[in-house]
Amino acid sequence: MNNLDRNSRTRVQGLTLTAVVAALYAAVTMMVAPIGFGPVQLRLSEGLNHLAAWNKRYIVALSLGVLIANLMSPMGWIDWVFGTLDTLIMTSLTYYLTRRIASPLKKIVISTFSVLTVGMAILAAEFTFAFAINAAGSFAPDHAGSIWANWLSYYLMLVPGELASLVVGGIIIFALSKFINLSK
Repeated sequence: MNNLDRNSRTRVQGLTLTAVVAALYAAVTMMVAPIGFGPVQLRLSEGLNHLAAWNKRYIVALSLGVLIANLMSPMGWIDWVFGTLDTLIMTSLTYYLTRRIASPLKKIVISTFSVLTVGMAILAAEFTFAFAINAAGSFAPDHAGSIWANWLSYYLMLVPGELASLVVGGIIIFALSKFINLSK
């Protein structure tokens, strides 16, 4: 096999993996759709965010999967734009923080920290913005108050479901990493 054939095969495999992960993210989100949107959510597909710690292709795959899933979001364009950008930012951060780390457990811990801090902070800001402009499908926090209080309310509502999804996903990704080279 010459180098051109090998490069073509590698590109096709990479594109296929990207499409499969994007479709998997969207499909899992749709399976739990009633609880996969809003400030209190359990979006199990978020456990796939750990994949970004192994290969930058998953940044694109996860962002595309979020965009596809968010096409069904009650918040419409706000979730399409900001939800997708949020995923792009937090998975990129995860990739850059873990690219030189070999330990799968350390990768998952760093990924979890990245998603729970940066990712959920951006998502809480998205909900705060949507509520502030009275966007269709936006959810009111438990109280009316300052923007900071609203942001904090959303953040605290988002973190438990996200943590649960990341733990489940972390266990699955950790097990997969023992049998499959996720970096290729």
